[in-house]
Amino acid sequence: MLVFRMQRVLSKLQRLGLSQRLAARHAFMSTAAMPEPIREPEIYYNKILINNNWVDSVSGKTFPTINPATGEKICDVAEGDKADVDKAVAAAREAFKLGSPWRRMDAHDRGRLLFKLAGLIERDQQYLSSLETLDNGKPYTVAYGADLNLVIQCYRYYGGWADKIQGKTIPITGDFFCYTRHEPVGVVGQIIPWNFPLLMQAWKLGPALAAGCTVVLKTAEQTPLTANYVAQLAVEAGFPPGVINVIPGYGPTAGAALARHMDVDKVAFTGSTEIGHEIVKAAAESNLKRTTLELGGKSPNIVLADAEMNHAIEMSHFALFFNQGQCCCAGSRTFVEEKAYDEFVERSVVRAKSRTVGDPFNPKMEQGPQVDDIQMNKILDLINSGKKEGAKLCAGGNRVGDRGYFIEPTVFADVKDNMRIAKEEIFGPVMQIIKFKDLNEVLERANNSEYGLAASVFSQDIDRVNYLVHGLRAGTVWVNCFDKFDAAAPFGGYKMSGNGRELGEYGLEAYSECKTVTMKVPQKNS
Repeated sequence: MLVFRMQRVLSKLQRLGLSQRLAARHAFMSTAAMPEPIREPEIYYNKILINNNWVDSVSGKTFPTINPATGEKICDVAEGDKADVDKAVAAAREAFKLGSPWRRMDAHDRGRLLFKLAGLIERDQQYLSSLETLDNGKPYTVAYGADLNLVIQCYRYYGGWADKIQGKTIPITGDFFCYTRHEPVGVVGQIIPWNFPLLMQAWKLGPALAAGCTVVLKTAEQTPLTANYVAQLAVEAGFPPGVINVIPGYGPTAGAALARHMDVDKVAFTGSTEIGHEIVKAAAESNLKRTTLELGGKSPNIVLADAEMNHAIEMSHFALFFNQGQCCCAGSRTFVEEKAYDEFVERSVVRAKSRTVGDPFNPKMEQGPQVDDIQMNKILDLINSGKKEGAKLCAGGNRVGDRGYFIEPTVFADVKDNMRIAKEEIFGPVMQIIKFKDLNEVLERANNSEYGLAASVFSQDIDRVNYLVHGLRAGTVWVNCFDKFDAAAPFGGYKMSGNGRELGEYGLEAYSECKTVTMKVPQKNS
């Protein structure tokens, strides 16, 4: 994985005496040569995929998808709603019927299709990265070097799992033979967000297809283009009609219809906690379908005074500002031990002011635009609230230019726990640095949140690290690193950050049913 390789090279260069910033640049450059981006990628697929065919919406409606770097329309996209969801679910149900080509397919061959899809994505990595940058605004270097590598890894990982999903034989009492089967849960509705469109599509499709489910996937209205292209690659790979159906559309119409549909067996959602409530409610009020939710976060990033400070400052910067701060697991509450606080603030401000913001196709830019004007204005409102509530604005705080949705890297110091910027998920490039005195205090304050998605600790004292790791109420805890993702490592939240897990073997559980089969036999022997 890119992040792992970067961290390994970074450590080596630091041991040779290079500065943190210079080492980071060399580490990034040393990963792999990237092809030049395609600044104006052609749009091939802007309709709805049902039964391996591209169709217009039933209503005939379309909506514009916008380039966030300019605010200009890229193209119009078919707007799916309830009628389109009904058609897609019917296609998925037909593909899931007993005796269908998909149900009759050997598990090994399901895995082979996932491997083929991964290979096709790798073949078109330059195009997909360019399209992701155009539609989402993230830097091309991030889309190509981080997102797409993880996408490819995810499909290959679950391709390997397809023929390893196994039941057990159980030695029950009496003359009986008992065993379990792990069967696909059925038709799955999946709703993905706009911050990592390709990656979230992979996290959803990978385990569902490995388990043998059929899928209706709704993309975010802000970023529908790359998911559509991958859907066509799935057709090219050979997935049977109806197995994968993709609907661009809005949450209150297409998303709600999917969550409430009586013929959908499970819904998986990644997005805000507010909408997560609505998903669970819709599932409960319809057919009590299964739900897995990966929701919001306000993750504590705890820096102890004994931490290797160069590394802690750079990783804390990365933890917050990566992907324009548009990460559910961003280290958005930076707790720094009192003895190191002033140094940490001063150096973090210098680093934020040196962060390059601009054209996401330019490889020199670290930060692109926010995804749309709604998100940009929400971030600016929260920045203003920080000023009004008494936090010290040390860097940034303003929009960059008047074209596109760019915001300056922003740093607040002297932040108090009751301020909006310390409680609400900002989802933007706004760092809040909070002072603490001892472990018990910071543990209590870190856990004093409705969220529990992720956390991190920077320290060289293993005893203090373990104390915090065991006490933090979060689904993932990173130690002396941040955003270290791998398809094999499960991810999900505590509390109002969601339920269930994605990735790893754990990610398969939500997509399968365990069936117990008990047979009477003439005589059982050990």
